[in-house]
Order: sequence, then C-alpha cells, then structure tokens
Amino acid sequence: MKLRSMLFVPADSERKLARSTGSPADVLILDLEDAVAEARKAVARGMAAEFITAQAAQLASRLFVRINPLDTALAMGDLAAVVVPGLAGILLPKTHGAFDIVRLAHCLDALEARAGIAPGTVRIVPVATETAQAILNMQSFAGPVPRLAGVTWGAEDLSAAIGAVSNREEDGSWSPLYTLAGSLCLCAAAAAGVPAIDTLHADFHDAPGLAAACRASRRRGFRGRIAIHPDQVATINEAYSPTEAELAHARRIVDAFAAQPEAGTLSIDGVMVDKPHLTQAVRTLGLAG
Repeated sequence: MKLRSMLFVPADSERKLARSTGSPADVLILDLEDAVAEARKAVARGMAAEFITAQAAQLASRLFVRINPLDTALAMGDLAAVVVPGLAGILLPKTHGAFDIVRLAHCLDALEARAGIAPGTVRIVPVATETAQAILNMQSFAGPVPRLAGVTWGAEDLSAAIGAVSNREEDGSWSPLYTLAGSLCLCAAAAAGVPAIDTLHADFHDAPGLAAACRASRRRGFRGRIAIHPDQVATINEAYSPTEAELAHARRIVDAFAAQPEAGTLSIDGVMVDKPHLTQAVRTLGLAG
C-alpha cells in the first residue's frame, strides 16, 4: 500500500468527491470527522459508502475513510456504513494508543465478514498524537499491530487538548511539544514496522514552503504527507519520491555488496559504506517500486 500522499476529501461534497477521482494522490481520505458538520454526518456516511462502491474498481486500494473518534457515539455508525467492498482503510483520529487500533481491528473483523470482504483487507492508519494520553502512550506501538498500515500525527487537536494558545513559536517553528510529537510518530512507526506519514501543511497556497517542509521531512524519515488541498499532491509526490541520482547511488551500493557478499564495509567513490547504508539503499529502491 502506497502512502506517499493522502488527500482529505469532505465526504458530503459531491463536487469534491467527483473531482478527487482524477487526483494523483496515493490515497483519498473521505472525511466524516472535522470536514463535516454535525447535521450532515448521516448524509456524509451514505455519500461515502456510495462513492466507495461506485469507485471500487477504478480506485482499488486507494480509498480510506476518516471516521469520528472511537470514543464518540458516531464511530460505530460510521463503520457500519462505510465498510463495503472497495474500502482500503480507516484513518482513525484522536487515538489514545495502539490499543485503540486493536479495538478497531476487532470491529473490522466482524464488518468485513458481514460485507463479504476478505479478512484483513481494511487497513488502519491512526493519527497518533492528537490527545495528551496518546503522547504518553506512544510506546504502545512497540511491535506489530494488527492491520496497521502507517502512523501519522497531528498538532491542531493536541493544541486544543492541552490548552495551548498556539502550536508555533514566534518565529513560526513548531513548539517543543509538537517537535516531540513528530519524533514520537517516527519512532512508533519504525517500532511497528510501518511508514511514518507527516502531518499537514496548513497553508495550501504556500507551494515553496510545502516543498521545503517535505524535503526536510523526508530527510528525517517520513515516507509521505497528509494533503488538505488537491494542489498540494503533486509537490508531495515529487518530494517523497527518490531522485534519479539517489536511485543510481542506491543501485551502486546494492551491486557492490552483491559482488562482495562477505564484505562488512566497502568504499564507493572514496566514501566508506557499510550494512546500514545497504539497508537504506534497498529501502530507496523499494520506494521507487
């Protein structure tokens, strides 16, 4: 499952749903939570289910739904409506720890059986840092978690949860708690063996800022990013894809170790490379498919 770019689409907007079918985003997230007013939640559920059914063949493996939080009365109704053939995954907001993913996985077991979907088809990506409890429970991702496809993080709801006036410093940089949240997301994803997906870039008019943020994010270990506007997707896809130079260098490392399988270290262009470099090279080639 490719999670380089994950584009939010309000599930109650017929126009935006229709437009999304032409998006190059790896994943479309039909949003039932923040993008939908309370009075339209039921309408959005029905529209999401209809869209998934209609687009199952064309958008196979690309359709996610962000349900409402598990500890609200809306979550089970969301799941009952949208777990239909064609659904690839659930984006779970406001998780408190990996135990929420396990709980959701149990629900999906039953709903997949009811819908005639192969067991384990519907994957889960949690927004893992939106509550204070979640920050304190990030160690719960230390190991495989059922159905987990990736881990992402969020700053806006965390600010509200702790009562912060802003999640930014006066110079525009993240405040320390949010830098920590992003770092914990990286560690949790690595511990669980899945990709880390970076949080949104709020100013969707700021293409240069988005590109710079994506480049920095990829250097730190993130494998993709949330998009809140269709115009962000192309920039995100490019930034999280290896360049031709990176691919060529990775192939040289892989080929060099293949030619000398007993070697622990090798010299390429006068620079020492060892097994961690080989691991990174294989990962880079994997990102290119």
